Amino acid sequence: MNKWLVPLVLLVAPALVMAGGEPSNGDGVPTEMAEGRQIYEQYCASCHGWQGEGAADWNKPDEKGEMPPPPHDETGHTWRHSDAMLFRMIAEGWRHPFNETDQLTMPAFKDNLTDEDIRSVIEYLKTFWAGDQRRYQQSESHSRDRHPS
Repeated sequence: MNKWLVPLVLLVAPALVMAGGEPSNGDGVPTEMAEGRQIYEQYCASCHGWQGEGAADWNKPDEKGEMPPPPHDETGHTWRHSDAMLFRMIAEGWRHPFNETDQLTMPAFKDNLTDEDIRSVIEYLKTFWAGDQRRYQQSESHSRDRHPS
């Protein structure tokens, strides 16, 4: 073994760890993002689409008078909600105010997902958005953190 390799590793490794941010899963994808994707695929994709595309005609009531699952990509409105609101919707479920039935439009996942799981899904959703949408959503999240409604 090269006599310079060990000292070089000892010198460079701490800097790489500090500069690297999140640990990755071996594919170069941050662990939280990979976990969020896996959870999204397991619990969300069947309704909201594998690429966050949502249901067809998601902005029109279906035959039961309920709003179909919206897209989470840049064509939808998910990016307009703060992290806290998204967390609440995922954990507690959501009933669209225009639904004609009393049932939840989206079921509550607090019994199936941990708080960390929900945060990972929210971080994964952000990968569907354009830069301007991510900046808007980040601003909305910071604003809501300071002034909760």
